[in-house]
Amino acid sequence: MLPFDVILFDVGGVLLTNGWDHGERAAAIEKFHLDATELNARHEEVFAAWDRGAITMDDYLNATVFYEPRSFSREEFVAFLFDQSKLLPDGALDILKELANGGNYLVGALNNEARETNDYRFEKFGLRNFFKVALSSCYLGLRKPDEAIYRLAIDVMGGKPERILFIDDRQENIEAARAKGIVAIRFTGADALRCELSNLEVF
Repeated sequence: MLPFDVILFDVGGVLLTNGWDHGERAAAIEKFHLDATELNARHEEVFAAWDRGAITMDDYLNATVFYEPRSFSREEFVAFLFDQSKLLPDGALDILKELANGGNYLVGALNNEARETNDYRFEKFGLRNFFKVALSSCYLGLRKPDEAIYRLAIDVMGGKPERILFIDDRQENIEAARAKGIVAIRFTGADALRCELSNLEVF
């Protein structure tokens, strides 16, 4: 008998780089000569709403960047923002592909991501070819580590929480998943993950 029915992956920090985290915003601040304190303060005010799908990218950019005239266009900034998404060095994409192609588990995403960046990243890196379900914060209106997103994931999967394996790079997300009975692994690199999956007899 297989140890799990479902394996859920975080995306940023596990498969890909983070789409719009501290490092990516720092790069934008340098390139576009933005005020770091102002951008980050405005980001904190509205990012959670964007991540949950409550506002659009245009709303987010209006609040954080284009609240005053700029010497660069919105299109230039959006292109730069999207370009920050790259394959994560030592990431788990090959493991995701192997598990999905093996056909033994329902493989999906459980990730925090705004709709526009989520859709871009899924398309650009072909993630929809491997995910059978996408439990993304922008679709659910909930964000990790809110316990409600894990409860919803259990309900949607329709099985027992201990039959779900979740892989994430952030400890607070791991702890919240475990509190709901989900088996969770903190991602620290592809080799370490493969070893843990082997110990759990996933392969």
